[in-house]
Amino acid sequence: MASTESQSPYFVVLGAGVIGLSTALTIRDKFPASKILIVAKHFPGDYHVEYCSPWAGANWCSSANDNGLLESFDRVTFGRFQTISQDHPEAGIQSSALRMIYDQKIEDAGILSKGTEKVWYDDLAGGLVPVAGDELPQGAVFGLDIPSTFVINTQVYLQWLLAKCRTAEVQLVRQVVETVDQAFISPEVTAVFNCTGLGSYSLGGVNDKEMYPTRGQTVLVEQPIQPLKRMYFRSPRRVDKDTTYVFQRPLAGGIVLGGCRDDGNWDGKVNLDFAKDIMKRCCALAPELGKPEDLKVIKHGVGLRPNRKGGPRIEIEKRQTGFVVHNYGASGAGYQASW
Repeated sequence: MASTESQSPYFVVLGAGVIGLSTALTIRDKFPASKILIVAKHFPGDYHVEYCSPWAGANWCSSANDNGLLESFDRVTFGRFQTISQDHPEAGIQSSALRMIYDQKIEDAGILSKGTEKVWYDDLAGGLVPVAGDELPQGAVFGLDIPSTFVINTQVYLQWLLAKCRTAEVQLVRQVVETVDQAFISPEVTAVFNCTGLGSYSLGGVNDKEMYPTRGQTVLVEQPIQPLKRMYFRSPRRVDKDTTYVFQRPLAGGIVLGGCRDDGNWDGKVNLDFAKDIMKRCCALAPELGKPEDLKVIKHGVGLRPNRKGGPRIEIEKRQTGFVVHNYGASGAGYQASW
């Protein structure tokens, strides 16, 4: 991707979710003189089931256990979140403790890395602490307290990233792109970064049928008078269809209650009966929330995580039109792997 002395590189980023925006800013750091254009159907501020990033929880709790590349993605982002939370509190990222409760033995919970049989981010997050047996809810097998990780107000953070892109003179174009080759809008384009998430399922020239949606549903409620001191998570395994979580959003962003992981479900409609179940489960997990019937609902949400068989696609493809750098299929790890 080297440029000639007479011509600065020209990059096009497809997609304006958390990964697309972070990618554009990373390119600016690596190539200060480059021309960068983000082309997307949806931008921060939009609410559509096709646009996954606004609907995320979101927090940093690595689901990677490959003892390799995926863990390295999350490690890089943890460091970046540390810097952002300290230097830019207005960005909507805040340090927070997290209590993880599991309903299966640790060997079956999917949190131990291959080859090491350890939780890889133990030291990174300040040293995991086992939850005492008398503090475990009924039916739980074990629990771990993470002293220091991160919780994200997605609405604030996405807007902050967008503002950073504008300040960095990244051009923004709202446009539907039917094929990846259409992103080569001129012969001067050095490379296209495909950050379209679930859109890569139907994007012409990609048509990745290994992609599939993992539907999630959340309820955003008002926070109680006394702010929550930590996040909560309960599941049989780190990645499981039966998952309950409680994330307090920074900057008075309310509390996100979830959820579910429904593979292959494209339905973007809110199930209000299921929302009641979410609130019931979350109040049982975090008693300081109070009673389910007393929660004040701000918004219901449904998002489709961009899942992919075999994991995310991170690779360079040489096409007749030029280089395409694929970066999609992060599933529910989009924020924690974004940098």
